[in-house]
Amino acid sequence: MMKRVFTGNSNVFLFATVQEASINSYRNERGLVLSPVKECCKNSTMLPTTSPHSNGALGSRDAARHTAGAKRYKYLRRLLHFRQMDFEFAMWQMLYLFTSPQRVYRNFHYRKQTKDQWARDDPAFLVLLSIWLCVSTIGFGLVLEMGVLETLKLLLWVVFVDCIGVGLLISTLMWVISNKYLLKQPSRNFDVEWGYAFDVHLNAFYPLLVILHFLQLFFINHLVVINSDWFVGYFVGNTLWLIAIGYYLYITFLGYNALPFLKNTVVLLYPFALLGLIYVLSVSLGWNFTKGLCWFYKARVQ
Repeated sequence: MMKRVFTGNSNVFLFATVQEASINSYRNERGLVLSPVKECCKNSTMLPTTSPHSNGALGSRDAARHTAGAKRYKYLRRLLHFRQMDFEFAMWQMLYLFTSPQRVYRNFHYRKQTKDQWARDDPAFLVLLSIWLCVSTIGFGLVLEMGVLETLKLLLWVVFVDCIGVGLLISTLMWVISNKYLLKQPSRNFDVEWGYAFDVHLNAFYPLLVILHFLQLFFINHLVVINSDWFVGYFVGNTLWLIAIGYYLYITFLGYNALPFLKNTVVLLYPFALLGLIYVLSVSLGWNFTKGLCWFYKARVQ
Protein backbone atom coordinates (compact mmCIF):
# COMPACT_ATOMS: atom_id res chain seq x y z
CA MET A 1 0.00 0.00 0.00
CA MET A 2 1.07 3.55 -0.69
CA LYS A 3 1.45 5.71 2.43
CA ARG A 4 1.14 9.49 2.37
CA VAL A 5 3.64 11.29 4.59
CA PHE A 6 3.36 14.92 5.74
CA THR A 7 6.38 16.67 7.22
CA GLY A 8 5.80 20.35 7.05
CA ASN A 9 6.72 22.03 3.77
CA SER A 10 8.28 18.89 2.23
CA ASN A 11 5.08 16.83 2.20
CA VAL A 12 4.66 17.03 -1.59
CA PHE A 13 8.24 15.94 -2.26
CA LEU A 14 8.04 12.97 0.12
CA PHE A 15 4.68 11.96 -1.30
CA ALA A 16 6.12 11.79 -4.83
CA THR A 17 9.18 9.88 -3.64
CA VAL A 18 7.18 7.27 -1.76
CA GLN A 19 4.79 6.93 -4.71
CA GLU A 20 7.60 6.31 -7.18
CA ALA A 21 9.29 3.82 -4.86
CA SER A 22 6.04 1.92 -4.40
CA ILE A 23 5.39 1.72 -8.16
CA ASN A 24 8.94 0.51 -8.85
CA SER A 25 8.65 -2.10 -6.10
CA TYR A 26 5.38 -3.35 -7.57
CA ARG A 27 6.88 -3.62 -11.09
CA ASN A 28 9.95 -5.46 -9.84
CA GLU A 29 7.78 -7.96 -7.98
CA ARG A 30 5.76 -8.65 -11.15
CA GLY A 31 8.91 -8.82 -13.32
CA LEU A 32 7.81 -5.92 -15.48
CA VAL A 33 10.97 -3.82 -15.20
CA LEU A 34 14.51 -4.78 -14.34
CA SER A 35 16.71 -2.75 -12.08
CA PRO A 36 19.32 -0.54 -13.79
CA VAL A 37 22.09 -3.03 -12.96
CA LYS A 38 20.10 -6.00 -14.29
CA GLU A 39 19.06 -4.02 -17.36
CA CYS A 40 22.72 -3.20 -18.11
CA CYS A 41 23.73 -6.83 -17.73
CA LYS A 42 20.89 -7.90 -19.99
CA ASN A 43 21.84 -5.47 -22.76
CA SER A 44 25.54 -6.27 -22.51
CA THR A 45 24.92 -9.74 -23.93
CA MET A 46 23.95 -8.16 -27.24
CA LEU A 47 27.48 -6.85 -27.84
CA PRO A 48 30.69 -8.87 -28.21
CA THR A 49 32.72 -9.11 -25.04
CA THR A 50 36.29 -7.93 -25.25
CA SER A 51 39.13 -7.70 -22.81
CA PRO A 52 40.47 -4.20 -22.05
CA HIS A 53 44.00 -5.37 -22.87
CA SER A 54 43.21 -7.49 -25.92
CA ASN A 55 43.23 -4.76 -28.60
CA GLY A 56 39.63 -5.63 -29.43
CA ALA A 57 40.07 -9.41 -29.48
CA LEU A 58 36.94 -11.49 -28.96
CA GLY A 59 36.31 -14.14 -26.38
CA SER A 60 36.00 -17.74 -27.52
CA ARG A 61 32.19 -17.73 -27.55
CA ASP A 62 31.92 -14.45 -29.46
CA ALA A 63 34.71 -15.46 -31.85
CA ALA A 64 32.64 -18.45 -32.93
CA ARG A 65 29.84 -16.10 -33.92
CA HIS A 66 32.15 -13.68 -35.74
CA THR A 67 34.08 -16.01 -38.01
CA ALA A 68 35.17 -14.93 -41.48
CA GLY A 69 32.67 -17.34 -43.02
CA ALA A 70 29.78 -15.89 -41.03
CA LYS A 71 30.72 -12.33 -41.98
CA ARG A 72 31.11 -13.29 -45.64
CA TYR A 73 27.72 -15.02 -45.68
CA LYS A 74 26.04 -11.98 -44.14
CA TYR A 75 27.71 -9.65 -46.66
CA LEU A 76 26.73 -11.75 -49.69
CA ARG A 77 23.20 -12.20 -48.39
CA ARG A 78 22.72 -8.44 -48.13
CA LEU A 79 24.06 -8.08 -51.67
CA LEU A 80 20.76 -9.52 -52.91
CA HIS A 81 18.57 -7.19 -50.83
CA PHE A 82 18.83 -3.61 -52.08
CA ARG A 83 16.37 -2.32 -49.49
CA GLN A 84 18.80 -3.28 -46.73
CA MET A 85 21.65 -1.25 -48.22
CA ASP A 86 22.46 2.26 -47.04
CA PHE A 87 23.23 3.99 -50.34
CA GLU A 88 23.09 7.45 -48.79
CA PHE A 89 25.88 6.59 -46.39
CA ALA A 90 27.89 4.96 -49.21
CA MET A 91 27.63 8.17 -51.25
CA TRP A 92 28.78 10.12 -48.19
CA GLN A 93 31.88 7.91 -48.06
CA MET A 94 32.57 8.44 -51.76
CA LEU A 95 32.42 12.20 -51.30
CA TYR A 96 34.76 12.21 -48.32
CA LEU A 97 37.26 9.91 -50.03
CA PHE A 98 38.11 13.00 -52.09
CA THR A 99 37.80 15.70 -49.45
CA SER A 100 38.67 14.02 -46.13
CA PRO A 101 39.47 10.29 -46.35
CA GLN A 102 40.45 10.24 -42.66
CA ARG A 103 36.78 10.64 -41.76
CA VAL A 104 35.92 7.53 -43.76
CA TYR A 105 38.38 5.41 -41.78
CA ARG A 106 37.16 6.98 -38.55
CA ASN A 107 33.84 5.37 -39.36
CA PHE A 108 35.61 2.00 -39.65
CA HIS A 109 36.69 2.52 -36.04
CA TYR A 110 33.07 3.06 -35.02
CA ARG A 111 32.04 -0.12 -36.83
CA LYS A 112 34.67 -2.07 -34.93
CA GLN A 113 33.34 -0.75 -31.62
CA THR A 114 29.68 -1.40 -32.40
CA LYS A 115 29.70 -4.47 -34.67
CA ASP A 116 33.12 -5.87 -33.84
CA GLN A 117 34.46 -6.00 -37.38
CA TRP A 118 36.64 -3.66 -39.38
CA ALA A 119 35.32 -4.62 -42.81
CA ARG A 120 32.07 -3.27 -44.23
CA ASP A 121 28.96 -5.33 -43.60
CA ASP A 122 26.96 -3.31 -46.15
CA PRO A 123 27.71 -3.91 -49.89
CA ALA A 124 26.16 -0.57 -50.93
CA PHE A 125 29.61 0.95 -51.60
CA LEU A 126 30.53 -1.96 -53.90
CA VAL A 127 27.25 -1.65 -55.80
CA LEU A 128 27.70 2.09 -56.37
CA LEU A 129 31.31 1.56 -57.41
CA SER A 130 30.19 -1.04 -59.95
CA ILE A 131 27.67 1.43 -61.39
CA TRP A 132 30.38 4.09 -61.65
CA LEU A 133 32.64 1.59 -63.37
CA CYS A 134 29.99 0.61 -65.91
CA VAL A 135 29.05 4.20 -66.76
CA SER A 136 32.65 5.35 -67.12
CA THR A 137 33.58 2.35 -69.27
CA ILE A 138 30.65 3.01 -71.59
CA GLY A 139 31.91 6.60 -71.80
CA PHE A 140 35.33 5.30 -72.78
CA GLY A 141 33.74 3.20 -75.49
CA LEU A 142 31.92 6.22 -76.89
CA VAL A 143 35.01 8.44 -76.80
CA LEU A 144 37.11 5.77 -78.52
CA GLU A 145 34.30 5.21 -81.07
CA MET A 146 33.81 1.53 -80.25
CA GLY A 147 30.79 -0.47 -81.37
CA VAL A 148 28.20 -1.94 -79.03
CA LEU A 149 29.82 -5.39 -78.97
CA GLU A 150 33.30 -3.94 -78.45
CA THR A 151 32.05 -1.72 -75.62
CA LEU A 152 30.39 -4.74 -73.98
CA LYS A 153 33.64 -6.72 -74.20
CA LEU A 154 35.54 -3.81 -72.71
CA LEU A 155 32.98 -3.50 -69.91
CA LEU A 156 33.26 -7.18 -68.98
CA TRP A 157 37.05 -7.01 -69.05
CA VAL A 158 37.24 -3.87 -66.90
CA VAL A 159 34.73 -5.15 -64.32
CA PHE A 160 35.92 -8.74 -63.93
CA VAL A 161 39.65 -8.33 -64.61
CA ASP A 162 40.69 -4.77 -63.79
CA CYS A 163 38.40 -4.23 -60.81
CA ILE A 164 37.58 -7.62 -59.30
CA GLY A 165 40.56 -9.71 -60.46
CA VAL A 166 43.27 -7.14 -59.78
CA GLY A 167 41.45 -6.08 -56.61
CA LEU A 168 41.44 -9.63 -55.24
CA LEU A 169 45.14 -9.98 -56.06
CA ILE A 170 46.17 -6.68 -54.43
CA SER A 171 43.94 -7.25 -51.39
CA THR A 172 45.33 -10.73 -50.80
CA LEU A 173 48.89 -9.48 -51.20
CA MET A 174 48.38 -6.62 -48.73
CA TRP A 175 46.54 -8.94 -46.34
CA VAL A 176 49.51 -11.33 -46.29
CA ILE A 177 52.12 -8.55 -45.98
CA SER A 178 50.30 -6.70 -43.20
CA ASN A 179 49.68 -9.84 -41.13
CA LYS A 180 53.19 -11.16 -41.63
CA TYR A 181 55.35 -8.05 -41.32
CA LEU A 182 53.30 -5.17 -39.85
CA LEU A 183 51.65 -6.65 -36.76
CA LYS A 184 52.97 -5.25 -33.47
CA GLN A 185 52.38 -8.50 -31.59
CA PRO A 186 51.51 -11.44 -33.87
CA SER A 187 48.63 -13.35 -32.31
CA ARG A 188 45.60 -15.34 -33.32
CA ASN A 189 43.38 -13.01 -31.30
CA PHE A 190 43.64 -10.08 -33.71
CA ASP A 191 44.84 -9.60 -37.25
CA VAL A 192 43.97 -7.75 -40.45
CA GLU A 193 40.71 -9.04 -41.89
CA TRP A 194 40.82 -9.94 -45.57
CA GLY A 195 37.52 -8.14 -46.03
CA TYR A 196 39.06 -4.97 -44.59
CA ALA A 197 42.00 -5.25 -47.01
CA PHE A 198 39.50 -5.51 -49.86
CA ASP A 199 37.60 -2.47 -48.54
CA VAL A 200 40.84 -0.47 -48.43
CA HIS A 201 41.45 -1.36 -52.08
CA LEU A 202 37.91 -0.30 -53.04
CA ASN A 203 38.31 3.00 -51.15
CA ALA A 204 41.58 3.72 -52.95
CA PHE A 205 40.29 2.51 -56.33
CA TYR A 206 37.28 4.86 -56.40
CA PRO A 207 39.20 8.19 -56.75
CA LEU A 208 41.49 6.54 -59.31
CA LEU A 209 38.44 5.43 -61.27
CA VAL A 210 36.83 8.88 -61.24
CA ILE A 211 40.03 10.63 -62.33
CA LEU A 212 41.17 8.23 -65.05
CA HIS A 213 37.82 6.93 -66.29
CA PHE A 214 35.69 10.05 -65.97
CA LEU A 215 37.62 13.33 -65.77
CA GLN A 216 40.17 12.20 -68.32
CA LEU A 217 37.44 11.52 -70.90
CA PHE A 218 37.04 15.27 -71.46
CA PHE A 219 40.71 15.59 -72.53
CA ILE A 220 41.32 12.46 -74.58
CA ASN A 221 40.20 13.43 -78.08
CA HIS A 222 40.80 17.16 -77.77
CA LEU A 223 44.14 17.32 -76.02
CA VAL A 224 45.79 14.15 -74.79
CA VAL A 225 45.67 11.52 -77.54
CA ILE A 226 45.32 13.39 -80.83
CA ASN A 227 48.05 15.84 -79.83
CA SER A 228 50.07 13.11 -78.16
CA ASP A 229 53.37 14.56 -79.35
CA TRP A 230 52.54 17.96 -77.96
CA PHE A 231 54.03 18.73 -74.54
CA VAL A 232 50.75 20.03 -73.06
CA GLY A 233 48.99 16.87 -74.21
CA TYR A 234 51.10 14.30 -72.41
CA PHE A 235 51.74 16.70 -69.52
CA VAL A 236 47.99 16.89 -68.75
CA GLY A 237 47.50 13.15 -69.24
CA ASN A 238 50.48 12.09 -67.12
CA THR A 239 49.58 14.60 -64.40
CA LEU A 240 46.13 13.01 -64.11
CA TRP A 241 47.84 9.63 -63.76
CA LEU A 242 50.11 11.04 -61.06
CA ILE A 243 47.16 12.39 -59.08
CA ALA A 244 45.13 9.20 -59.47
CA ILE A 245 47.88 6.79 -58.41
CA GLY A 246 48.94 9.20 -55.65
CA TYR A 247 45.39 9.10 -54.29
CA TYR A 248 45.46 5.31 -54.41
CA LEU A 249 48.72 5.09 -52.45
CA TYR A 250 47.70 7.70 -49.87
CA ILE A 251 44.25 6.21 -49.15
CA THR A 252 45.80 2.74 -48.91
CA PHE A 253 48.28 4.08 -46.36
CA LEU A 254 45.46 5.69 -44.35
CA GLY A 255 43.56 2.43 -44.33
CA TYR A 256 46.34 0.39 -42.74
CA ASN A 257 47.57 3.25 -40.57
CA ALA A 258 44.10 3.39 -38.98
CA LEU A 259 44.55 -0.09 -37.48
CA PRO A 260 45.96 0.30 -33.94
CA PHE A 261 47.72 -3.08 -33.93
CA LEU A 262 49.92 -2.40 -36.99
CA LYS A 263 53.38 -0.85 -36.98
CA ASN A 264 55.68 0.79 -39.55
CA THR A 265 52.79 1.54 -41.91
CA VAL A 266 54.79 4.50 -43.20
CA VAL A 267 56.54 2.05 -45.54
CA LEU A 268 53.37 2.13 -47.63
CA LEU A 269 54.26 5.70 -48.59
CA TYR A 270 57.66 4.74 -50.01
CA PRO A 271 56.26 4.06 -53.53
CA PHE A 272 55.65 7.82 -53.79
CA ALA A 273 59.37 8.26 -54.51
CA LEU A 274 59.20 5.82 -57.44
CA LEU A 275 55.97 7.42 -58.64
CA GLY A 276 57.54 10.88 -58.68
CA LEU A 277 60.60 9.59 -60.55
CA ILE A 278 58.48 7.91 -63.22
CA TYR A 279 56.41 11.07 -63.63
CA VAL A 280 59.48 13.25 -64.17
CA LEU A 281 60.92 10.78 -66.66
CA SER A 282 57.62 10.49 -68.55
CA VAL A 283 57.27 14.25 -68.96
CA SER A 284 60.94 14.64 -69.90
CA LEU A 285 60.92 11.80 -72.44
CA GLY A 286 57.44 12.44 -73.85
CA TRP A 287 55.75 9.25 -72.65
CA ASN A 288 51.97 9.39 -72.95
CA PHE A 289 50.30 6.97 -70.51
CA THR A 290 46.77 7.83 -71.63
CA LYS A 291 47.58 7.04 -75.25
CA GLY A 292 48.97 3.70 -74.11
CA LEU A 293 45.78 3.02 -72.12
CA CYS A 294 43.57 3.76 -75.11
CA TRP A 295 45.67 1.50 -77.32
CA PHE A 296 45.48 -1.24 -74.69
CA TYR A 297 41.69 -0.96 -74.44
CA LYS A 298 41.28 -1.18 -78.22
CA ALA A 299 43.61 -4.19 -78.40
CA ARG A 300 41.49 -6.01 -75.80
CA VAL A 301 38.26 -5.90 -77.79
CA GLN A 302 39.68 -6.75 -81.23
